[in-house]
Amino acid sequence: MYHIISIHDFERSDLDYLLDRAKEFDTGGYRSRALEDKLAALLFFEPSTRTRMSFATAMARLGGRWISVDSVEASSIVKGETLADTIRVMSNYADAIVLRHPKEGAARLASEFATVPVINAGDGAGQHPSQTLLDLYTIRQSMPIDGIDVGLLGDLRYGRTAHSLALALAHYGVTLHTIAPGGLEMPASITLELREHGMEVVEHADVGEVIRDLDVLYVTRIQRERFPDSASYYNVASSYRITLDLLNGVRDDLMILHPLPRAGEIDSAVDRTPYARYFEQAKNGVPVRMALLHEVMK
Repeated sequence: MYHIISIHDFERSDLDYLLDRAKEFDTGGYRSRALEDKLAALLFFEPSTRTRMSFATAMARLGGRWISVDSVEASSIVKGETLADTIRVMSNYADAIVLRHPKEGAARLASEFATVPVINAGDGAGQHPSQTLLDLYTIRQSMPIDGIDVGLLGDLRYGRTAHSLALALAHYGVTLHTIAPGGLEMPASITLELREHGMEVVEHADVGEVIRDLDVLYVTRIQRERFPDSASYYNVASSYRITLDLLNGVRDDLMILHPLPRAGEIDSAVDRTPYARYFEQAKNGVPVRMALLHEVMK
């Protein structure tokens, strides 16, 4: 049984294969009946717009159907049911489970009790592998990934999208530039792992000192929901912002990516520049998640 839980589970060949499959669905106009007899359970115990809707869209584009739970309050978890029991039951209803959960490690736990494939759609501050694949896919549409300079800006401590992407980029000989407010730096354990894989990781205090050297700038928001209290959040909120002035002198082919939603860290005026690729990035969630669903249920 093929679960998609963590970028740690993938070799470069696996990543490239899935990106190639996504391109096939993309160029095919999102039309397939490959999963017309399949049903996916979308279990989202944390808010989501793009991830949930693109998984549902992907399932529909593959000819399949889905059932869903959209919040903890709408499930028996409020009655005291364990995640393990929920997964055991859902395994009887669907051919695959797509799980988003606020606790890191929840998807791995679910895979131990599921009798159908589990796709991790985000587990707390842990991993978000399907987001990483669509990030890689978006970069690869414009440039080879090997050897480029990528900047990760924002909440690198709690940001699961940043964690997953950094680990994936270690397969491509990328130079990684990390830029984070004080207290939100990339966890030392991840930085150490990246360097052990031969990745050059350069830490910066200000995006302005490195933005002109980047091929890709990956911006993330300060995640209020990950902070232990409001005071901690407000201490770092609005500490950085991408503006038109900041983009003076950047490389012509710079790509600005963002997993969305944004909360003021990218000025809306940037949307009209050729550097802004975050809405295209969100669109790419459909073919990439079509590839993932097809792979686990084919």
